Amino acid sequence: MQQPMPSTSSRNRWLPPLGLFVLSVIWGYAWVLAKQALTYAPPFAFAAERSAGGALALLLALKLMGRPLKLVAPGPTLAIGLAQITCFVLLSTWALVEGGPGKTAVLTFTMPIWTLLLAWPILGERIRGAQWLAAASTLTGLLLIIEPWNMRTSLFSKFLGVTGALCWAIGTVLVKRLRSRQQVDLLSLTAWQMTIGSVPLVLLAVVIPERPTDWSATYIGILAFMSVISTALCWWLWITLLDRVPAWEASLSVLGTPVVAIVSSRLMLGEDFRFGEVTGILLIGAGLALLSLIGWAASRRGTVK
Repeated sequence: MQQPMPSTSSRNRWLPPLGLFVLSVIWGYAWVLAKQALTYAPPFAFAAERSAGGALALLLALKLMGRPLKLVAPGPTLAIGLAQITCFVLLSTWALVEGGPGKTAVLTFTMPIWTLLLAWPILGERIRGAQWLAAASTLTGLLLIIEPWNMRTSLFSKFLGVTGALCWAIGTVLVKRLRSRQQVDLLSLTAWQMTIGSVPLVLLAVVIPERPTDWSATYIGILAFMSVISTALCWWLWITLLDRVPAWEASLSVLGTPVVAIVSSRLMLGEDFRFGEVTGILLIGAGLALLSLIGWAASRRGTVK
């Protein structure tokens, strides 16, 4: 007997987890590349060059695909661009100067905590049932990796990383609120938020005195990856996935990113893993697996109906 083909809704249910896995891998390794890039370029210049390159790539994609370049929601897009691009990219890049890529990535990915706090009153998104267990597991793992009780690392770096995370969370909630009120093309929204957010970064790079960028072949290669793949492609993928799942779920799901960043950083720099880090990584993995299981169960119930 011929097996029935999986339904479109069932296949679509697995697209967000797959996309979030791709995001976690690319963004996780990008933290190591960003740290390497800072040996060739100062932080403000690198943030500006990376964001401007991403904006150009997205605008070119819009043009080649024949999509309109018109800015549909200028007010909300301005707020999203300033929060997610200007503030987040600037603060996270600055934090890298003071801290290592793994630790900085983890501090930045306190974002799910702020998203949980903001999404409930603003978006009306609530965690229910077994979702609480997944949230508790991932956030406890994050806490073990951050080690807020350990003050040996730079307090300034921690402040920059956590503030950047708050800015990203604000941008995430603003995207969800915009999409609930108005139809906007997601690629266009990504392109315009990147373009608007890049303008203050370019101005800061011009005004603030820094050492010149070393335009070596290595830096150009890193910048191309960071601009086109990590910034343009992944931010579009993030906003697309954010449109399909609740803000808190998407935020928790990308906690695989700091895990990849820590593992990449430790392996490339030859550092030993600490017990708290390993425990935290396992807890985050368990929480992400539970989120996937909950999604699979929901899709099965929908298929039965």
